[in-house]
Amino acid sequence: MKFIKSLYLSPRVFYILTLISVLFLISYWLKPLYPIAWLLVWGLIIIFLFDIVTLYTTKHGIDATRILPDKFSNSDFNAVPIRIKNKYRFTTHVEIIDEIPIQFQKRDFLKTGSITPKSVLDFEYSLRPVKRGEYVFGNLYVYTMTRIQLVKRRYSFDSEAMVKVYPSFIQMKKYDFLAIDNKLTQIGLKKIRRIGHTMEFEQIKEYVIGDDVRTINWKATAKHSNLMINQFQDEKSQPIYSVIDASRVMKMPFDGLSLLDYAVNSTLAFSNIALKKHDKVGMLSFSNTVKDFLPSSGKKTYINSISETLYNVKTQFLDADFGLLYAHIKRQINHRSLLILYTNFEHISSLKRQLPYLQALAKKHLLVVVFFQNTELDHLIEQKADDIQTIYDQTIAQQFAYDKKLMVKELQKHGIQTVLTTPENLTINTINKYLEIKARGLL
Repeated sequence: MKFIKSLYLSPRVFYILTLISVLFLISYWLKPLYPIAWLLVWGLIIIFLFDIVTLYTTKHGIDATRILPDKFSNSDFNAVPIRIKNKYRFTTHVEIIDEIPIQFQKRDFLKTGSITPKSVLDFEYSLRPVKRGEYVFGNLYVYTMTRIQLVKRRYSFDSEAMVKVYPSFIQMKKYDFLAIDNKLTQIGLKKIRRIGHTMEFEQIKEYVIGDDVRTINWKATAKHSNLMINQFQDEKSQPIYSVIDASRVMKMPFDGLSLLDYAVNSTLAFSNIALKKHDKVGMLSFSNTVKDFLPSSGKKTYINSISETLYNVKTQFLDADFGLLYAHIKRQINHRSLLILYTNFEHISSLKRQLPYLQALAKKHLLVVVFFQNTELDHLIEQKADDIQTIYDQTIAQQFAYDKKLMVKELQKHGIQTVLTTPENLTINTINKYLEIKARGLL
């Protein structure tokens, strides 16, 4: 039974059988073709049996493995290496089919190649998950053939392998590396010159154009006959919280990911940068209830706890309760902190309903409200209008886009910092705002 299940016929067999059938049909009128057709039949049978014996005399002719990482990075391309070892004494032609997790909805995976005797074939393919959670791989199938390619023998490996998809740690490492290497401007992060300073003295240095003249040290200037200034360190260990709205407004998709997933990825990368700046980071998510609260900490390993918590943040199809959020923050966060609130408002009226709670938060903490531009509206506005319906649609779209700008003005009027960004630029713009706040000494 196992032999039958592993035995497959290649398309070449059916092509030959079709040719033989045509010869038998033509031999009805051309009698000399009849014995030739029978010779082809017996020849096919002999070669077919020889092909089977060649493939099955070696008990385990192929060994293959799928090398899965411990976890995948959400929204990034993750490599899946595969190694196939040929134990036959002849060159084999192989077809590889991997049962990819159902989340990808990909049923046409097929790789082909040939492997010389006693050698190894290594290759890899990439997968881009767009949702966090558990992804289960099925079997890895390898179909092997001789040079005759009449019969295929199927081998099955690595059944039921599971890998978890976490928030984008690849993006986090990218920003981390560029921050260490001082190449942040390559990805759009700004170098922001410090305007104010803390009272934590660091050193005395020579004045350069652009330094704050209020920090001139006149005694050192007289001693060195050059302008000298006092340099101050950035204040460290400041508490910073990422507050993620997990209500239905964050379910909106963009490029395969929901707005919530963009916020989750941004929180991980931003928290890592803040830890590198020696600040304390924490987070919480909320919808109709407050969930996943992590108090701020400055430990380098705390990023692992944040990653694990973000892994389980889910979108709820309920409205966000900002009043409950305010009450929770008032009880749990006692020190003045930087609050990065990831949410979304599509209409000015929805913002005004929550504005009293945002104002209350901004009285004790430095609040930054991060919400999203609707890029689909931008595309609609830029289209050429050829009829009345398109003009009408563009007018409505322009009104919604104008509402976003009004929201920014409304929040700024009440002393609330804002970041209005496209989803793909969320992380960059959030880190820029954080660096700006640090440089201006607002916290």
